Amino acid sequence: MKQKKKIALEAFAMSDSSNNDFVPILMEGNEESIGDIEVGNHLPILPLRNSILFPGVILPISVGRKSSLKLIEHINKSGGMLGTVTQKDETIESPEFKDLHTIGTVAEIVKILEMPNDITTVILQGRRRFKLNAIVGDSPYRTGDISLLEDSKLNTEDVRMTALMAAIRETAVKIIKLTPNMPSEATFAIKNIEYPTFLINFICTHSNIDIEDKQELLDLDDVNKRAELLLQKLVKELQMLEIKNDIQNKAHNDMSRKQREYFLHQQMQTIQDELGGTPADEDVKELEALAKKKRWKKSVSKIFKKELKKLKRLNPSAPDYSVQLTYLQEFVGLPWDTYTKDNFDLDHAEEVLNRDHYGLDNIKKRIIEHLAVLKLKGDLKAPILCLHGPPGVGKTSLGKSVAEALGRKYIRMSLGGVHDESEIRGHRRTYIGAMPGRIIRGIKKAEASNPVFILDEIDKVGSDHRGDPSSALLEVLDPEQNNAFHDNYLDVDYDLSKVLFIATANQLNTIPRPLLDRMELIDINGYIIEEKMQIAKRHLIPKQLKEHGIDEKAVELTDGAIKRIAEEYTRESGVRALDKKIAEVMRKLAVAIAKGEGENYTIEAEQLEDYLGVPKFAKEIYEGNEYAGVVTGLAWTAMGGTILYVETSVSKGKGELTLTGNLGDVMKESATLALQYLRSNSDLLNMKAEDFDKIKVHLHVPEGAVPKDGPSAGITIATAIASGLTKRKVRNKLAMTGEITLRGKVLPVGGIKEKILAAKRAGIKDVILSSDNKKDVAEIKEMYLKGLNFHYVDTVADVLNIALLKTKAK
Repeated sequence: MKQKKKIALEAFAMSDSSNNDFVPILMEGNEESIGDIEVGNHLPILPLRNSILFPGVILPISVGRKSSLKLIEHINKSGGMLGTVTQKDETIESPEFKDLHTIGTVAEIVKILEMPNDITTVILQGRRRFKLNAIVGDSPYRTGDISLLEDSKLNTEDVRMTALMAAIRETAVKIIKLTPNMPSEATFAIKNIEYPTFLINFICTHSNIDIEDKQELLDLDDVNKRAELLLQKLVKELQMLEIKNDIQNKAHNDMSRKQREYFLHQQMQTIQDELGGTPADEDVKELEALAKKKRWKKSVSKIFKKELKKLKRLNPSAPDYSVQLTYLQEFVGLPWDTYTKDNFDLDHAEEVLNRDHYGLDNIKKRIIEHLAVLKLKGDLKAPILCLHGPPGVGKTSLGKSVAEALGRKYIRMSLGGVHDESEIRGHRRTYIGAMPGRIIRGIKKAEASNPVFILDEIDKVGSDHRGDPSSALLEVLDPEQNNAFHDNYLDVDYDLSKVLFIATANQLNTIPRPLLDRMELIDINGYIIEEKMQIAKRHLIPKQLKEHGIDEKAVELTDGAIKRIAEEYTRESGVRALDKKIAEVMRKLAVAIAKGEGENYTIEAEQLEDYLGVPKFAKEIYEGNEYAGVVTGLAWTAMGGTILYVETSVSKGKGELTLTGNLGDVMKESATLALQYLRSNSDLLNMKAEDFDKIKVHLHVPEGAVPKDGPSAGITIATAIASGLTKRKVRNKLAMTGEITLRGKVLPVGGIKEKILAAKRAGIKDVILSSDNKKDVAEIKEMYLKGLNFHYVDTVADVLNIALLKTKAK
């Protein structure tokens, strides 16, 4: 059996030596005989550049240095041994002791071969490891002071070691199979090496691991640890080979697929040529036919012809062909200089606007004015309108009515959450998946260059690393610039001056100032209860009856029911929540009608709890003036106006001010201002300034879970503190709003209409406002003001004179 192994190894060596590529093999002998040598303390040293010799392994070394050749010649004649150590840096020609690794292998010369090109190759057999202590001579070759090292014995009876050796053999065989130009005999050699230590050393030499890793293996005295470390290195090498082969296979398959597709395309083109035309020819003919129908300027036509000529030169199988074709299809699909005819019938426009929306007089008036000027002049740059107001008042739906009134196409684009500038301007054609911006796409969809274009939620446009869409909108919404709007994808100026842009927004403070200046602002305020009732009867109830499949004559909601829904089941400026509640009633009725429980229903206010449950909101009702220090204020919220109560309690203390009710910083500052003003003007209250040092003022605004902020509660807070200090009653059914200064001036505030509506809902009769808010009240319809008495003031003293009665409260 051993003889067969020896013959196999020799055959392996001979098969490789024909190409002067020596593969390391093992010589005869066991572990003890190989390492059983006698050498002195001094040994000739042969530095190796990029090779490491392990005990028991035969390795061919090319020798070129003069000192190394003399050493080989001397040892070959004397028959002695030499020591091999590896250089740390292979580029050093004459290495010193510091340039050499200290662990090497004692070697015996097996054979010397004279190779072509005057290269001498010496075949060495490793015998035993040693440690190089120092270089003691360097003429004519290096001589080192050494100490022989002893390898530990492998425990071949250990099951773990047996499994480890099996894993090393298996991994090495896999590496050989995956390595190109590796002789197949190497697998046979590894499988038939008998001694474990020889196997470890053989694979350490034979593997393609780094020279530093091989030196690390040679440095280990413990063969068990050498085996474990070797397996780790082999597994890493195997993984790298598998990944490399996988990449190569994928690349090869990809090339094969592309070659196959290329030949198929060539065959297809040949067949299509025989049949009389290719798809590319059909595409060009289709584009030319569409271009003939366009009424575009010469400059635009010139650009189209240039781009079409470029398409004709492209190979249909080239990636750029589809990009160019898509661009031309988008180009020719736009309605260049195509406009719908405006309907100048002003009576018809008023009829449509009044039919679809109740109220909204400002916007209706503005549209009629625009139509009148168009009718007289014949041409007018379209205005940029911005409808702003609370949610649910009909800003978005108004666009459809405007489009119908003008006889134009209608396009809506939601800007809520848009962060990418290319959404407005489009992408450059060089990008993969490029397309025009949403403005140009909307124009294409409308098939006309003068649609009514709704820019919904313009106050919710954001910005990030992809650009600022609000800046891109500056060109769109500027009547002086949008006649030459530049889309990045189209790369041709497009005229947007005939488009009627209508933007909608809930708040103006989030819109950038340059963008805000380009728009004509139209304020759409909330509805009073009478308007909500009309909207429900004219629009919401008929719509919900139709959507739920109920006959219009089968259900009737009384005025009392509609009013109770609006007051006790919703709290909003618009009618969106009202619409949802009416839909909820209709669903309950649909179930009853479907079950055959009845056909005709009249819903009274008292029956609403059967359909909608317990009311969600307490009706905003004035609570009276029986207690001192309680004053009614008017506030604005995103859902419209509301009333709030400011309560004050005065007790003994040291001049402290305590604030509760989830108040914001501005509202806290108003409370501090109010208390300081009253202290500085204590004579207004018939008090002394030092009296304030003996009291504690606690100010609270109910509904503590709801955040409250803003300066408009200034006069309300001042009146509440004054009432609490003097115990004087506050005028009955009185509400107020206004900002105060440290000097006692009363400044104007916003949201006057919403606050007045809230006052009417609560049953307020008197309202105190700043004199500067008089102009805001003048713009409000008389129907909103009916039943209210307004008091205009300039100072806090004026407020106290009006609000505080001489009668003492509880």
